[in-house]
Amino acid sequence: MNKMKPVLAIDLGGTNIKSAVLLPDGRIIYFKNYPTPADKGPREVVKKILFAIRDTLGKTDLEVFRLSGIAIAAAGILDAKNGVVTSSPSLTGWHNVPLRDMIVGELGVDICLINDASAAALGEYRFGAGRGTGNLVYLTVSTGIGGGIIIDGNLYNGTDGCAGEIGHMIIEAEGPQCNCGNFGCLEILASGTAMANEAKRRISRNETSCISEFAGGNSDNITAEIVALAAKQGDSLACEVINRAAYYLGVGLANVVNIFNPEVIIIGGGVSKMGDMLLRPARKVVKQRAFRLPVRTARIVRSRLGDKAGIIGAAIYLVGR
Repeated sequence: MNKMKPVLAIDLGGTNIKSAVLLPDGRIIYFKNYPTPADKGPREVVKKILFAIRDTLGKTDLEVFRLSGIAIAAAGILDAKNGVVTSSPSLTGWHNVPLRDMIVGELGVDICLINDASAAALGEYRFGAGRGTGNLVYLTVSTGIGGGIIIDGNLYNGTDGCAGEIGHMIIEAEGPQCNCGNFGCLEILASGTAMANEAKRRISRNETSCISEFAGGNSDNITAEIVALAAKQGDSLACEVINRAAYYLGVGLANVVNIFNPEVIIIGGGVSKMGDMLLRPARKVVKQRAFRLPVRTARIVRSRLGDKAGIIGAAIYLVGR
């Protein structure tokens, strides 16, 4: 592989497919979002990925042979060695999908597959909020919750390449059922989806909130972003919903502190845009529940690379193989 050639990186999420061309030093020379047809099954999503790749090549006047390769960061439990998405709670019908081979068969180019949160951890470690550290944990808090782990400067993938599923640590053994099939996962209690669902549940019981106005009177329109807008207006229900999620997030982060003793925990994803509204109460819980020595060391900060962390990290991963 020529490591001086650009990389085309794809970040496959349940809402968007991000496509970018990057240089080996992490600079993005082209970036575009495409909607993910997540509810239409793997074949339609793969078609959209291929469209995004070809569209990106066309917009940048690149041929496939001029790339170092294509890096795909995907949400879900991956068999990275074999290029298979074994399951993905955010993508309907994704069970043992041979994503790498499906793309290689169409394009005939070197492709690597990496978990999206692991890719983001690598991106933040090299060029973002984790730069200069040796040990960090990254959490993306969005529709779901994912995680990536850097230990002694190296991405920790685990035996099968699926380490870092922090969103599926069990916080409440008898809690609500998560999309993964388990019960009481951090994701079902503290993600953006969890906030939206809690707000809907309480409003359905006729509790008063301006969330309904922001949602145009349609509860299906309620999102974590709308809950945050209402909270900024001082809406008590919205504030309680966010504080509830922050409590569970704090419990999860306390476990991360105790297990990994990281220098920094980086919070990314769309929900992280709430900033201190979410992180201040979460940090308070961490201080109350984690061991004193590691909690003094661990800084809990927001992502510096934002929604570009995954594609940057995926490119780094491909070039560094």
